[in-house]
Amino acid sequence: MRFVLRGAVQGVGFRPFVYRLATGLGLGGWVSNSSAGLVTEVEGAPNGVAEFAVRLFEEKPAPAVILTSESVHLAPEGSVEFVIQPSTETDEISAAVLPDLAVCAACLSEMRDPADRRYRYPFINCTLCGPRYTIVTDVPYDRPKTTMRAFPLCPACEKEYRDPADRRFHAQPVACPACGPSLSGPVAEAAAVLAGGGILAMKGIGGYHLFCDARNEEAVAELRRRKRREERPFALMMRNAGDVRHCCRMSDREAALLCSSAAPIVLLDRLPDANLAPSVAPGSPYLGVMLPYSPLHHLLLDAFPHPVVATSGNLSDEPIATAVPEAHDRLGGLAHAFLDHDRPIARPCDDSLERLSRGRPMLLRRARGYAPLPVYVSEDLPKVLAVGAHLKNTIAIALGRQVIVSQHVGDLETPEARQAFERAIEDLLRLYRFEPDLIACDLHPDYYSTRWARAQGLPVVSIQHHEAHVAACAAENGVREPYLGVAWDGTGFGHDGAIWGGEMFFATGGRMERFQWLRPFVLPGGEAAVKEGWRVAASLLHECGLPALDNTPPAILHMIERRIHCPVASSMGRLFDAVAALTGVARRNGFEGQAAMLLEERAQREAPDDDAYPLPNGDWRPLIRALVADPARAALRFHNALANWIVDAAAAASVTQVVLSGGTFQNRYLTERTASLLEARDVRVFTHQRVPPNDGGISLGQAVLCARHWKP
Repeated sequence: MRFVLRGAVQGVGFRPFVYRLATGLGLGGWVSNSSAGLVTEVEGAPNGVAEFAVRLFEEKPAPAVILTSESVHLAPEGSVEFVIQPSTETDEISAAVLPDLAVCAACLSEMRDPADRRYRYPFINCTLCGPRYTIVTDVPYDRPKTTMRAFPLCPACEKEYRDPADRRFHAQPVACPACGPSLSGPVAEAAAVLAGGGILAMKGIGGYHLFCDARNEEAVAELRRRKRREERPFALMMRNAGDVRHCCRMSDREAALLCSSAAPIVLLDRLPDANLAPSVAPGSPYLGVMLPYSPLHHLLLDAFPHPVVATSGNLSDEPIATAVPEAHDRLGGLAHAFLDHDRPIARPCDDSLERLSRGRPMLLRRARGYAPLPVYVSEDLPKVLAVGAHLKNTIAIALGRQVIVSQHVGDLETPEARQAFERAIEDLLRLYRFEPDLIACDLHPDYYSTRWARAQGLPVVSIQHHEAHVAACAAENGVREPYLGVAWDGTGFGHDGAIWGGEMFFATGGRMERFQWLRPFVLPGGEAAVKEGWRVAASLLHECGLPALDNTPPAILHMIERRIHCPVASSMGRLFDAVAALTGVARRNGFEGQAAMLLEERAQREAPDDDAYPLPNGDWRPLIRALVADPARAALRFHNALANWIVDAAAAASVTQVVLSGGTFQNRYLTERTASLLEARDVRVFTHQRVPPNDGGISLGQAVLCARHWKP
């Protein structure tokens, strides 16, 4: 029988696993990596071949992900021996490149063993751990097609690499102090910088991090000043789950996520007595925490065993630095010291961010540990390049029923970020040898990604922002029509040219019909209202005929009355900002989503109750009047009102499936409350898991929807 496996099947020890399985069953044949995935043929007694067919899937390496498989019976050739054949290349590339994996326990044990030849070696790895996506330069995934090609194997490493019984058999990044990459200086000196209150720039797997002592307020405040990051919380790195529990509340499921091979940053509830500098996460009820995921991280925290800030090596709104000269040039004014290494990084890859929602992981930023694993969809797609949104940008390409979603690129606000966006496109197309037939982009005409798409000379399909949100969530969950799609966020360009953001769609017959939406309101000052929620509150109060908030400038009221520089929006994100201002939770956003985050935290602290403000068909006027008249438990009653609106809309649409997407559904209380109410009515609820609900998932939705809009 011949088996063709597609998915994350290279770089995870699959060929050695197949070799051991086949030889153990006395089968002949071969196994090989190809550009299409992994291919193996086995020959022998019928019962042996049948057992192989079962165990191939049941006992596959844990990190492997099989998306599609094909098997066919062949005429016998008389094969007796089983061999690993050289990798082959084909025109079609649908094999997924594996993400970077956190260092495994076996490698850590060796690294800390004084008798081991890799004692304290910061680049130790094996088949089941280490860099993958950030070192691969081409497929099939073999050492000559990685950045490790510059480091020829020594005899000892060569022996391990060639031995099928060895844990490092065909581990492409395998190395040791005699033949592998090296550091620019001692780890002890880097730890001393942290102990002295300094800022350390350290080259990692997907780019540079900036580290400082998370307990030292002066050091954290200085890093915040130098990085030009006013209030957005910093990510933290701690030695182990035990240390995390000194600072955060953490469930067993959250601990498992934290300790997984993806090793993401996990958003956790902060303990009030956490011994951390106030500037780590000012005003935030949450902490984003990760564990050391590279051997070098472990060595650093062995030498400095305290929580550290571990933030991306860049200035705000710029891409992460990856190369030594570039990093010293861009980060020289941020860091007091550098710890570099000489293993090249093929592409930048930031840390992934997750939180638990509905008892399951929800990605908020998809990067290291997850990208570029493909998302499998239920229909063949045209050869499309989807260029994503303007904020939290990702790009995607469609390969049949697989959509390869890139790592997080970021906000396309600066020239440097736009260059990174273009490099990410070039890199993904080259890595997968992909030539698109068309480009999908956002409907907004002024997004940089849209302008780039229209300059390429290919057919362009413009996809409405919120429809893409819904389609992404439906696609990753395999939801078939009909269903109600809810897309709530801050901003998206609507079909009518207005700002949308509180949308519900009825998906049926291959179309999305705008079913209900938040009553529009004006944003005094336009972009200024995004940062200053009190402006939106003033707008809502004025339309309700209610007195303005104290200290509202007369000029703002004049703007609202005359509709001067007051764009119209149906944005759920801005409604959150207004309610946060009305309740005294937050008058402004120090960073995107801050007011909404604080309002969610207030709702979770209030006594559980089913009481809710009125929000009939998305008309917020009764809600605002009721809130002003009775502000008791306002945050909870506001959230409950939103959940009730979705329940009522689902009943009005007579659907049994609801899809929730958009940045608003990063809100755990709202998501869980809505799902609970709907499921009690036998309505199935689908939320994001493999791509973010925010704009990081837009490229997937664009790729899926373009098939319906494009006629070749």
